[in-house]
Amino acid sequence: MKELFFGQGTGHSIMLLAFVIAVGLLLGKWKVKGVSLGSTWILFVGILLSHFGFRADSSLLHFLKEFGLILFVFSIGLQVGPGFFHSFKSGGLKLNLLALVLVLAGVVTTYVIHLVTKEDLVTLTGVMSGAVTNTPGLGAAQQTYMDATSGSFVHEVGSTAVASSMASGYAVAYPIGVLGVILVLMLTKALFRIDLKKEEEQMHGMETGMDSPQRLAFAIKNPAVFGKTILEASHAIENKFIISRISRDGVVKVPVASTVLQENDKLLVVTAQSSVEAVTMLFGEQIEMPKETWDKLDASMSVRKLTITRTSLTGKKLKELKIRTHYGVSITRVSRSGIDLVANPDLIVQMGDSLLVVGHDSDINQVAKLVGNSRTGLNHPNLIPIFFGIALGVLFGSIPIAIPGIPQAIKFGLAGGPLVIAILLGYFGPKLKITTYTTMSANLMLREIGISIFLAAVGLGAGENFVSSIVNGGYWWILYGALITLIPTALVAILGRVIFKLNFYQICGLVSGSCTNPPVLAFAQNAYGTDYTSVSYATVYPLSMFMRVLVAQVLILLAVA
Repeated sequence: MKELFFGQGTGHSIMLLAFVIAVGLLLGKWKVKGVSLGSTWILFVGILLSHFGFRADSSLLHFLKEFGLILFVFSIGLQVGPGFFHSFKSGGLKLNLLALVLVLAGVVTTYVIHLVTKEDLVTLTGVMSGAVTNTPGLGAAQQTYMDATSGSFVHEVGSTAVASSMASGYAVAYPIGVLGVILVLMLTKALFRIDLKKEEEQMHGMETGMDSPQRLAFAIKNPAVFGKTILEASHAIENKFIISRISRDGVVKVPVASTVLQENDKLLVVTAQSSVEAVTMLFGEQIEMPKETWDKLDASMSVRKLTITRTSLTGKKLKELKIRTHYGVSITRVSRSGIDLVANPDLIVQMGDSLLVVGHDSDINQVAKLVGNSRTGLNHPNLIPIFFGIALGVLFGSIPIAIPGIPQAIKFGLAGGPLVIAILLGYFGPKLKITTYTTMSANLMLREIGISIFLAAVGLGAGENFVSSIVNGGYWWILYGALITLIPTALVAILGRVIFKLNFYQICGLVSGSCTNPPVLAFAQNAYGTDYTSVSYATVYPLSMFMRVLVAQVLILLAVA
């Protein structure tokens, strides 16, 4: 029993790890002004217990730290992968360029502090990771340092202590990383006299923008389409549209591609906002005929939402399902991860997509059988692509990449490799008929378990030297962390508002995403009363996470060169 509580065996190590995680998560529920450090408390609890003599098996801690980090970054990659490349279009490119500026400004600030103060660059890399609340960057830096010094006896002797100083610097700078970014956002709001209501209205206009689905009614008045089939009429313009219902002589039907259009037919059409003008010119006249009126004309017609839960449908185009041809049911839009998409025939569907369909109940029931529409099908995790992806990510992360001017090749490592592969898998998986869908709760569970194990392992490994590091000059890390946090975020916030005319909510998402800072995102949403910040956050997060992991490795290689 004594060995269980005070030894370093496997049972003791697991019990200690679980206790650290439980207490840390409990403290994470504590909020000040709506802001909490969340799971970062796990790190502090681990440091505290380690300082007072509680130790875990070092080899077990090393494994848990690396495996927890892999689970965390891989689940993030799967989540953001489907929208990653889309985020670079239009405004997303501008946001990601600013995010890149913020990341590089942080690196420059860190290196200047090193030159001015002569502070160890390895330790400053840990401070930088904490100042931007980037845990994977810390993990990548520690791994790179261990790899780079493994061939040197002198370095090998002190490598554990140096890696520990990185974790200590991270822990000291982390609270500053949260509070500093919040301060920058509050000052930005005051400096530019932000009117939140006006900013929210502007964001609403952008959200319901040119690519959002619109439901409109038309009367056919254009002689050019009289007597033509819907398929023939659709070839007249490049713009995509879906005719969900057609009314002729008071009878409502779900049309098919071969349905012939006649003068004065009334159509219920779904198209993108950017296509409204072209579709209006095609049919002739837009009329006021709300959806409720269509429902009254044919009470037997139902509108239902069906969810694709058959893995065999992943990667297929809508037109390949032949739902309208075989069942007489119209798909008006597709919802994916909370985003509505126009159901054009070439849209590639994937497991988890929701289809809004219109038709008779008996026909819709047949379509439901085709697509699955089973909640139990979604709840069952698809573990095969996850573990294959992790294996491929670790392999990819181990490939050395030579960069001119840097003596040792850079690796994406156990943080960057799985992240890149997960993003690619999330984006290209459906196109390759690979089912990568997991429910949001399952993804969140995987992510939280990973980050919790990682933080607990880092804390238990760093606590032995934490207090002595602070006493012997580590208090300067607080100032260094503040500079690394405040200078880049303030610079980008001002550039975003003055030069690039960004909305305040975009700035909130840009800054919190570039610093990979979920606590600040939560603060912005709670304090300013909107979820619009999460759009910009998700846009810049993948690139920022990748760059944070990469630059941490570059600084370590410069330090040991």
